[in-house]
Amino acid sequence: MKSTYGTGCFALLNTGAVPVASNHRLLTTISYRLDGQVSYALEGSIFIAGAVVQWLRDALGVIARASECDALARAADPHSGVVLVPAFTGLGAPWWAPAARGAVFGLSRGAGRAELVRAALESVGHQTRDLWEAMRADWPGAAGSGAGQGAVLRVDGGMSASDWTMQYLADVLGAPVDRPEVLETTALGAAWLAGFKAGLCPGPAEFAATWACAQRFEPAMSPAEAGDRHARWKAAVAATLAFG
Repeated sequence: MKSTYGTGCFALLNTGAVPVASNHRLLTTISYRLDGQVSYALEGSIFIAGAVVQWLRDALGVIARASECDALARAADPHSGVVLVPAFTGLGAPWWAPAARGAVFGLSRGAGRAELVRAALESVGHQTRDLWEAMRADWPGAAGSGAGQGAVLRVDGGMSASDWTMQYLADVLGAPVDRPEVLETTALGAAWLAGFKAGLCPGPAEFAATWACAQRFEPAMSPAEAGDRHARWKAAVAATLAFG
């Protein structure tokens, strides 16, 4: 599974030559077609990923630049209980609720900008876990297996540069997260496709061999804590949907 974190997030799971019809509200799409052979994928779309950091900076003014977020998230009270559902333009997969709007839950007088920033970054991890669980449920024979069991998530995009966010992502998934040396993997892939068809670049296997992991984030949170945190997230989503 590859997940691109830009303004939004797009997660893709290559399912090979056979299209998989999702029973968990994901999209079945074409991954690519080379020499007439089609590879399909399951796709999940998150509307707000990196855009939540832009909102903190431009609309609320709680940060001056995106690079401040990691330090603030580390300084926040990890047990504050603040949950941010960034449904500014609705919720994407697997909810598909365009009328939903953003909400913050669990505020106390002790909650400040650090806790809000941490909750914003955490929301990216929880939305990804929603997609992760849906994709695993759609895999043949995957029903009943634990989220993240025997799997690795590859990430790319501008927001993947955030160490804190990627570590929380690994924690809440309970699976390793690999960040590549080239963060703009989508642009790199598009450039390779053009070069390959023009006869300037090597074939798929040779190109795949050039992928290099810059850092692997291993889960450090207990499965019980990750489950409790995600259950709290799902309760917040349910409340958001009920309000909208």
